[in-house]
Amino acid sequence: MSANQTFINDNFLLENKYAEELYHNYSKNQPIIDYHNHLNPQFIAEDKIFDNSTQVWINGDHYKWRAMRTLGINEQFVTGNGSDKDKFLNWGKTVPYTMRNPLYHWTHLELARYFDIYDLLNEKSAEKIYIETSEKINSEVYSTQNLLKKVNAELVCTTEDPIDNLDHHRKIAQNPFGTKVSTAFRPDKAILISNEGYNGYLDTLGEVSGIAIHSYSDLCSALKNRIEFFAQNGCKLSDHGLDQIYFEEFTEAEVNTIFKKKRENRIITPEEALKFQSSILLFLSETYHEKGWVQQFHLGALRNNNARMHRILGPDTGWDSIGDYPQAQKLSSFLNALDSKDKLTKTIIYNLNPADNEVMATMIGNFNDGSVRGKVQFGSGWWFLDQKDGMTKQLNALSNMGLISCFVGMLTDSRSFLSFPRHEYFRRILCNLLGDEIKRGELPNDMEWIGKLVQDISYNNAKEYFKF
Repeated sequence: MSANQTFINDNFLLENKYAEELYHNYSKNQPIIDYHNHLNPQFIAEDKIFDNSTQVWINGDHYKWRAMRTLGINEQFVTGNGSDKDKFLNWGKTVPYTMRNPLYHWTHLELARYFDIYDLLNEKSAEKIYIETSEKINSEVYSTQNLLKKVNAELVCTTEDPIDNLDHHRKIAQNPFGTKVSTAFRPDKAILISNEGYNGYLDTLGEVSGIAIHSYSDLCSALKNRIEFFAQNGCKLSDHGLDQIYFEEFTEAEVNTIFKKKRENRIITPEEALKFQSSILLFLSETYHEKGWVQQFHLGALRNNNARMHRILGPDTGWDSIGDYPQAQKLSSFLNALDSKDKLTKTIIYNLNPADNEVMATMIGNFNDGSVRGKVQFGSGWWFLDQKDGMTKQLNALSNMGLISCFVGMLTDSRSFLSFPRHEYFRRILCNLLGDEIKRGELPNDMEWIGKLVQDISYNNAKEYFKF
C-alpha cells in the first residue's frame, strides 16, 4: 500500500484543493523555529544516540503516561521498572484507545516522519514496530542532532533555570551542526516565595551569581547577574510558568520586610507572597526590556493535583490540569505598569483555559503600540490545547479580535526529540482553516497573498520577531 493510501497521507487534514495548495506550496517546506521547548541540551551537546525507541519516545512524555494510566496500565509499565520493550508494548496497546485525542494523530505522524512507518500502531503491530524503530534509533543517523536536522529545524530554544551554568549550550555553540540552539531564562523558583525549599534555592543562586543573598536588593542583583550571563551566552528570551500574572500594590519597605521574614524562616501570608511576587516580576520584566528580550508567560495551569503521586514521582509526571483563575484585571494592570514606563518588552501570553481565549486575544491589542509588528502576542494553543480543536479556537479568537497575519506561530513545548511533527500538524490545521474559507467564498481566491500569510505564520514572523 502506498503512503498516499494510508491514514497519514499527503493530504492528511487538508479537506479541499485550496488547503492542499496552501500547505504543499507555501507551508510544508518552511524551516522550523521552535522557540520554546524543554529538550535536554546535554543530549544535544553530546549528540546522544538512544538505545531504543522507548527512551526517546515514551520516557518523559506525561501526555502518553496519562493515557496509559487511564486505560488501566500499571505504573510499572509507565514510569516504573518495567523493561523498555514492555513499556513500548503497553503504549502500543494504548494507542487505538486514544482516537480523537491528539496523541493518535501525533503518534502516527511521528512514526511516518521519523521512521517511514505508515502502519497503525496497536497491540498486534507493537512488537514489530518496536524492533524496527529501535534498530533505527540506535544508530548515528538518528542521533539527537540528526533528528533535529531531519525535520529542518533552524532554531530550537530550550528552557533553563538561572542557576544553570549553560555548559552544554556553550559546547553546542563551539561545535555548530546546522541547527541553532539557544535557551530561555526561567526564574520561577526565585519568584514563588511560598514554595518549599525556597531559601535553599536562593542559597544556590547566591553561590552561582557570587552574590550572597541577604536582602531583596541582593536577590535583584543576583538575578540581574544571571540575566547578563545568559545574554552573554546568546539568550534572547525569558519564560514564566505561572497560574496567573501577579499584580498587587506594594511599597519597597513592605517587600524588604517580607523578604527578610522569609530568609529568617518565618511564615509569610498569602497576601505578602503576592506583593513580593508582583514586585520581583515587574523587576524582571523591566530588566528584560533593558536587554531587548522577548518575555513569555504560560498562564492557567493547575499543577500537581494528585498529592500522593506527586510525593512518589515528583512534578511534571502527568498530574496537572487546566485551572480557572481570573486573568484579565491583574494581567492588564501588570502590562499597563510596564507600558506606562515604556518598559514593556515584546511579550507572548499563552493561555491554558479556552474560556479565556477572547480575554487574551483582546488584551494584547491594548498594548500593541505600533513600535513593533505584533509586539504583544497571543501564543499558540499549548499543553492541553495544542490539539486540533484548541489550535482552531486560538486561531479563530486571534483572527476575530486581532491580526492573525502577525502571529509568530507554533512551538512544541516538548521534552521529546520526536515531537516536531506538531509543527506540521499546526500548519495543516492553519491551511485547512484558510482553504475552507476560500472554498466558501469568505476569503478571496488570492493564493499569492494568502500563501504569503501562511509562510509568515509558519516561519517568517518568528524569524523577524526573535531576531536570532
